[in-house]
Amino acid sequence: MTHLIIVDSKKGSFTFGKEIVQAVTVLDTPPMIACALRAYEHAASGLKCLKDVWMEKPPHEIGRLVTLPETSNTEKLLGELAALSEKIVELRMLMATQPRLSATGNKTSELLEIKIGGGSIKAQLDYAKSLLGKEIKPPQVFRNGEIIDVVGITKGKGIQGPVKRWGIRRKAHKSRKTVRQVGSIGPWNPSYVVYSVPRAGQMGFHQRTEYSKQIVKIGEDGLEITPKSGFTNYGRVNGAYVMIKGSVPGPSKRAIKMRSASRAHDSQEPPKIEYISLQSKPSA
Repeated sequence: MTHLIIVDSKKGSFTFGKEIVQAVTVLDTPPMIACALRAYEHAASGLKCLKDVWMEKPPHEIGRLVTLPETSNTEKLLGELAALSEKIVELRMLMATQPRLSATGNKTSELLEIKIGGGSIKAQLDYAKSLLGKEIKPPQVFRNGEIIDVVGITKGKGIQGPVKRWGIRRKAHKSRKTVRQVGSIGPWNPSYVVYSVPRAGQMGFHQRTEYSKQIVKIGEDGLEITPKSGFTNYGRVNGAYVMIKGSVPGPSKRAIKMRSASRAHDSQEPPKIEYISLQSKPSA
């Protein structure tokens, strides 16, 4: 994370039109590769994979996740898929990350299935053909000022008690039995402990979605916003980046998914950036 000085562009705000300090998160976003096309058909148990069409030479990092075909005649397979278009009910693109272009140090790609929507199956198939084997960069999907949702895995904190996990108060020091537990775990009936009673258990390392985050800036050269010594616990951002207002779930170097906002919102103009801090900040 870092901070900016921006001109507040949110109408109705007390600071509208004034300079404010805004905390932002910088996401390292190297381009993803559209490495395969997957078609689905209806089956008794739901959707069933009908056919996969892989690009000619998929990145070798994907071989750590799935078994890649030894040879892939993409044009021939696309022709066979077009002949089966009447059976196709849904098309998805398999997108792979390129961790070697980031500072995470990961060797294994993240593989995502992204549904292709809109238009007829033939139109979707033509669009998918134009993307297969190409790199997809952030400006092709998002724009400055856009409202998005971010999905990530939160920081893991292990097994914790109810005081830290649920935020309950400690009992009096003269309490019978325990001090850092609830006074009662429930009535005689129903004769089980309901889910809402604070109990010890796993804290953190859960998938969480944060809604309606604004993109402040999308850039191509990460060195223009990277401190001289690099970001704490991460390093240098050498390529494309996305700057988001506020924080995102999870620690440094853990993958974050971005998607178009799923909740209704008013369109916003991207804020005017007056200053970007390039100072190295200690980890939280």
